[in-house]
Amino acid sequence: MLFPTLDFALFFVIVFLVAWELRRDMDARKLVLVFASYFFYGYWDWRFTLLLAGSSLLNYAAGRVIGGLNDGVTRKWVLGIAIALNLAVLGFFKYYGFFLDSLADILTAWGIERDLPFLEVILPVGISFFTFQGISYLVDVYRRHVDASRSLLDIFLYISFFPQLVAGPIVRAAHFLPQLERKPHVSRRMASLAVVLILVGLFKKMVIANYLATEVVDHVFFDPTAFGGGDLLLGVYAYAVQIYCDFSAYSDIAIGVAALLGYRFPRNFDHPYRSSSLQEFWRRWHISLSTWLRDYLYIPLGGSRGSTFKTYRNLFLTMFLGGIWHGAAWTFVFWGAFHGAMLGVERALTKRWEELNKDTNGYGGGAVAFFLGVGRGIQNSFATVLGIILTFHLVCFAWIFFRAPTFSGAWDYVIGIFDWSQPAQFATPFIVGLVGLSLAGQFLPSNWASGAGRLLQRAPWPVLGLMLGFGILAIEAMAPEGVAPFIYFQF
Repeated sequence: MLFPTLDFALFFVIVFLVAWELRRDMDARKLVLVFASYFFYGYWDWRFTLLLAGSSLLNYAAGRVIGGLNDGVTRKWVLGIAIALNLAVLGFFKYYGFFLDSLADILTAWGIERDLPFLEVILPVGISFFTFQGISYLVDVYRRHVDASRSLLDIFLYISFFPQLVAGPIVRAAHFLPQLERKPHVSRRMASLAVVLILVGLFKKMVIANYLATEVVDHVFFDPTAFGGGDLLLGVYAYAVQIYCDFSAYSDIAIGVAALLGYRFPRNFDHPYRSSSLQEFWRRWHISLSTWLRDYLYIPLGGSRGSTFKTYRNLFLTMFLGGIWHGAAWTFVFWGAFHGAMLGVERALTKRWEELNKDTNGYGGGAVAFFLGVGRGIQNSFATVLGIILTFHLVCFAWIFFRAPTFSGAWDYVIGIFDWSQPAQFATPFIVGLVGLSLAGQFLPSNWASGAGRLLQRAPWPVLGLMLGFGILAIEAMAPEGVAPFIYFQF
């Protein structure tokens, strides 16, 4: 069941009406939302609802045990075992085939033929997201950032809540569980912002992302050797826009749907393509995942508290494992490793620039530093623009490996960008304009959606409902035929 479909619209209307009818009976309301979430998840394959329930039971039981223990060693052992069980389930479903295929390739290269136990394993939708939510809950209980929940129903709802179940954002227990302890409330401001987010999300997914996917991206990545450098360069720009619009659209709709049910979710994207450094990019892109990796991986590894080498090692390992989290393929391994290496390089250069600026303070300051390298960083407008352009193209280079079906296909794509012997086929005014305007939208004020919501908050409830309905119909009329699954469903 996809957000931009009639099936979901009917499903949500029913859930919305029943949930608000039961707003005074909180347990009954939670039970309805759990049932709705399991129906939503089981719409793809009912068997995976058992996996979802097992994850909820595991994390509830482990949380209660950890929360009830005082001995530090025992608490750590229970936490480690529970995290290992979570990761074992994730690893089996997500990486079993990848590791066996890689092992078979290695054995074949060595001239060894073995019959390996290959199984047809179907990847459950959203398993990475609800597994990470479960792990974050356990770690927060262990750190005493949140009390272990005594309510099994609350944990079931926290793990399975349908708006963000299959593609995030990854919601922390400390943010969501307290909301389940009080009666839900939707202010006019929340409702108007929800309408804006849902409509913007639908437009980004159904119009921008789908047009770019069907008209350009799918063609050039299917066989990059059939196209010239112009089409391939346009294709990677189009994919940068597509994946942003596709993924941020899901987050926008999820946040809007949750708000209409009375729950607040954190922001997950903040105009990432206007970042002037990779570090800033990761503060703006998929914020719930990047902060998860920071808090539950980078900091436990030691963060930046140790030597310079250990800091760079921790950066690299965090992004490397983040790449593996995205998918079981060497393209994702390279994507994560590239970002990890570039973050280390960027950190080293930034440190060197700061030293140069100190050394040149007595010789004209910023002007001399500029001719030595890159100026005085973000304090210099030219350096900021240069940083945005460079960061965007580094991200786009990595997107090639993220999108390409194989590692060799990614390299064919990279090499093909430099071959301009063929005329461009896809550089129509519509496609170029769509890409250009979408990228220009990255420089809108960060709070523009909140501002639009404030303009609508005086509107009566029936007017907001009509706006949402007519907006959906208008977007449906503009969108290309068919609805492609959200990109992040595969993760």
